[in-house]
Amino acid sequence: MTGETDLPEPDAAPGAPHPRHAAQLFGQARAEAAFLSAVRSGRLHHAWLIAGPKGVGKATLAWRLARFLLTVTDLETAATLDPAAGHPALPRIAALAEPRLKLIRRGHDLSGREPRLRTRITVDEVRALAGFFGLSAADGGRRVVIVDAADDMTPNAANAVLKLLEEPPQGAVLLLVAHQPSRLLPTIRSRCRVLPCAPLDAAGLAAALDQAGCGDGAAPDALAALAGGSAGRAVALAMEGGAEAYASLVTLMSGAPGLDRAALAELAAACAGREAQPRFDLTLDLIDLLLHRLARTGAAGRPAPEAAPGEAAMLARLSPGLRAARVWAETTAATERARRGAAVNLDPAGLILDTGLALDRAAGRAAAP
Repeated sequence: MTGETDLPEPDAAPGAPHPRHAAQLFGQARAEAAFLSAVRSGRLHHAWLIAGPKGVGKATLAWRLARFLLTVTDLETAATLDPAAGHPALPRIAALAEPRLKLIRRGHDLSGREPRLRTRITVDEVRALAGFFGLSAADGGRRVVIVDAADDMTPNAANAVLKLLEEPPQGAVLLLVAHQPSRLLPTIRSRCRVLPCAPLDAAGLAAALDQAGCGDGAAPDALAALAGGSAGRAVALAMEGGAEAYASLVTLMSGAPGLDRAALAELAAACAGREAQPRFDLTLDLIDLLLHRLARTGAAGRPAPEAAPGEAAMLARLSPGLRAARVWAETTAATERARRGAAVNLDPAGLILDTGLALDRAAGRAAAP
């Protein structure tokens, strides 16, 4: 019988190491400096909201802060957020075995025939903190809780966290990772200090890709444009050949309206069959990205930084203004239909073919006077 410890960790990007194992954090020096300044001033707040887009290193920052808080004794004289070298808690933190650290994340539902990842953090997972804070503590009672991601909490779970924020246990520090802070209760946000995390630039993404072990052969400039500064997204694209697949999509769309039917049929055929499900998902994701970039080009009056050869010219031609931008924004319904079709086992190749033809028709509307 499969146990939860045998399953992939729910808060790790597929193919990438878990954030607690990341040796370095890239691109978030401002957030690190803000936390260190608060610590050195003697004003260590009991709750921190680590906010920003997905994949920019928020969880990696949370784990870096946890290691620092649990291994450095004199916080007010610390020059960096580096943990105390050789501290015995470090291997325990890496193994999720440190008694002064609690990770709250989505769990797996093991009641069915196949394990299934829950979509939300339940109140039971938060209630487990009562026992965690009830244990005796060393180092003056300092404890750290990481909630990743706070956006995933059910209303009951969020209310349970709010109670902790209203009456925090002595020495407790809560680190809430949030992709969309606006989804959290205002009363949770108001009780946290915010550490905003920014998208990474091309150099930061390249370094993050190298650390994740998938930097060889990656095109950092193209991935930076496609990933929107998200290292998590860049890792996924690099592992799936996303930059090359997007370049092929740009080449195809450069002929619109009037797509090369043979090239479209070849793209559809590559998505046929159950074993090609990852390629089908990637293709739809990249079409969504292309539609977003087309709409943004028309709205902004200029193309975004080029993510593939010839993309800037294609974007400028197919989305010259606001009217075209609206056409492309409306065309996102095509990928939604394809996903719904896949959910009821319609032919993936046919769905991609239909989506490509929808894009071609949209190109005709966008180009019409």
